Amino acid sequence: MAALDLFGRRWSLRVVWELQPGPLGFRALRQRCDNMSSSVLRQRLTELLEARIVEQHPDAAYALSPLGHAAYRALRPLVRWSDDWAAALAGQEPHERTTAHASRRDLDT
Repeated sequence: MAALDLFGRRWSLRVVWELQPGPLGFRALRQRCDNMSSSVLRQRLTELLEARIVEQHPDAAYALSPLGHAAYRALRPLVRWSDDWAAALAGQEPHERTTAHASRRDLDT
């Protein structure tokens, strides 16, 4: 349940999502998170650092730890389900999704 509490906090999953491609500094991460409040970002980063999901490099950049990468891999089925759900809400069958969604789905398998 601790993982659900951690990832259920607003912006926590978004931080993990944005750090998946590679390390980011605080400002770049904030921009990728739609310029969320810097105090909320600091709080989420502190929580994720304490949970060892995120690590901070000597150059101050934030990155996913090995546990963070494992969490991201565990979330990929949810991303695929989300694509199917969005297609259903749009009145499409899952196979009618745009090429971009299909490509992302293929990359995450």
